[in-house]
Amino acid sequence: MADKQDHLAYPPRLLRPDSAARYLSMGTSTFLRMVAEGKLPKPKRIGGIVAWDRWKLDAYVDDTSDDDPGVNTVEKFFNRS
Repeated sequence: MADKQDHLAYPPRLLRPDSAARYLSMGTSTFLRMVAEGKLPKPKRIGGIVAWDRWKLDAYVDDTSDDDPGVNTVEKFFNRS
């Protein structure tokens, strides 16, 4: 069986569930639970493959407040009292 890696220096754009979970430094079951709860982006389905867009995962991390994990900073801004 041929090696599927090409040894080029770029990260994959789409990540399977286990890789996406590792990318966010969490376990696969936690990652999938957070996706099911709507706390993380939904995957893309390409043919029979289910994978997460690395850029959408990056955007999630960028938009999550440091002091209140899971709360979008834009949402927090507009919901101020």
